[in-house]
Amino acid sequence: MKPNALTLKPGAMTLTELRAVWTAAGPLSLAAEAYPVIEASAAAVRAIVAKGDAAYGINTGFGLLAKTRIPDEKLEQLQRNLILSHSVGTGELLSDAVCRLILLMKIGSLARGYSGVRPLIIDTLIALYNAGIMPAIPAKGSVGASGDLAPLSHMTLAMLGVGEVRVNGELMQAADALKAANIAPVVLAAKEGLALINGTQVSTALALHGLFMAERLLEAGMVSGALSLDAAKGSDSPFDARVHEVRGQPGQIAAASIYRQLVSNSAIRASHLVGDERVQDPYCLRCQPQVMGACWDIINNASRTLLIEANAVTDNPLLFKDGELSVVVSGGNFHAEPVAFAADTLALAIAEIGAISERRIALLIDATLSGLPPFLVRDPGVNSGFMIAHVTAAALASENKSLAHPGSVDSIPTSANQEDHVSMATYAARRLDDMAHNTAVIIGIELLAAAQGIDFHRPLKTSPHLEHVHAQLRQKVPFFDADRFFAPDIEAAKGMVMRGELSASCKSLFTPLHP
Repeated sequence: MKPNALTLKPGAMTLTELRAVWTAAGPLSLAAEAYPVIEASAAAVRAIVAKGDAAYGINTGFGLLAKTRIPDEKLEQLQRNLILSHSVGTGELLSDAVCRLILLMKIGSLARGYSGVRPLIIDTLIALYNAGIMPAIPAKGSVGASGDLAPLSHMTLAMLGVGEVRVNGELMQAADALKAANIAPVVLAAKEGLALINGTQVSTALALHGLFMAERLLEAGMVSGALSLDAAKGSDSPFDARVHEVRGQPGQIAAASIYRQLVSNSAIRASHLVGDERVQDPYCLRCQPQVMGACWDIINNASRTLLIEANAVTDNPLLFKDGELSVVVSGGNFHAEPVAFAADTLALAIAEIGAISERRIALLIDATLSGLPPFLVRDPGVNSGFMIAHVTAAALASENKSLAHPGSVDSIPTSANQEDHVSMATYAARRLDDMAHNTAVIIGIELLAAAQGIDFHRPLKTSPHLEHVHAQLRQKVPFFDADRFFAPDIEAAKGMVMRGELSASCKSLFTPLHP
């Protein structure tokens, strides 16, 4: 099925639209009513240049060189030099999914009409997006203040026909890609280069990437946690709605409701309702609504911040109407502190989703706690079963603890101390990808372990929801009857987590997660 077309309405993008762009590329257009506003802003810049008064970013140097007045005949060279000199990124290239979000948000920000760029600039960005020409943007090189200068400069290079781009996953020269798509390279006018690179779109795109993965991890962690509960013959009593209502935390209440529905009508649960000597389950089973509900709440809080930022105008300076006149106002919207805080809280959620999942794996392989065969395999001793798969989960959970250290508490002065406090939002958001992959592996291992435990309870069945999940897994990974090459099984289960397949059969249960 082809992705749906998107008509971008500046300042009014939704998370649903952003998720769709992250997932796949569909045709993009800009709402017609945006163009008069864009043209008026560009005309204001032309008027300022014609008048001759010094205005930062229009006819002056940048940063500490703001007092240097640039002659009119050198304004185009000034903007081109800005892009070339600021294209200093390093590291792996950002994915197409992240690049699509960057382009989309930069188009939306510029199209609000406060940045002074011509419609040509925005139309060129739209043409790149629709042609599938993704700028080659190195991941490292931004401190998340004065905008994501280096990565957005690499984005702008593609518009100039300089450097490399990626088309259908293959690197090629930007000039060749533009020519093949019949897109003319742009010559930047006054202020346009600065408007393109001053902004938080890279930090925000990386954070949105982390947000959308965190949503999938939360859903998968709840499904695998429910499966582990039945595999360990745990109790569903801690999910009683009354317990959660008296505390009042909204995420916890919603999570408990989902757990109740996930495990409803389980024959395994019915088999030990009477005569079970255990009074309470370990926390990793019993406290799932409290932990995952808290993760749910901070994921939702981050989504609100990031949606605002996705629609924001974050370059500098900005143009405003003051009666009949246009005025240039310098400010600091390029400072990505809100994005950094959102990314740091997402890191906490991703780490905790993995941490509690690792504890459930440890429980399942421990025969004294789970009542299942040691290390979830027949003939233990000859077979090691899930012994070292748990070690992998433990290693990744511990790695995430270090990665979860907040990026926002760091700062380092740049630009000869003119830019003396920075957000580090780009790093804070970029590390979410590594953390998400770590947690996806942990949940994948738990899914395998929990499914193994369910198989040991046959012919009893778990709930209808969880039986479907179990069947999905068994289509990809057979029962672990004896030791075998285990890594491919883990990768298959991880893939189910990353693609959102665990909750696909019960998607309606998770709709409150997506504001």
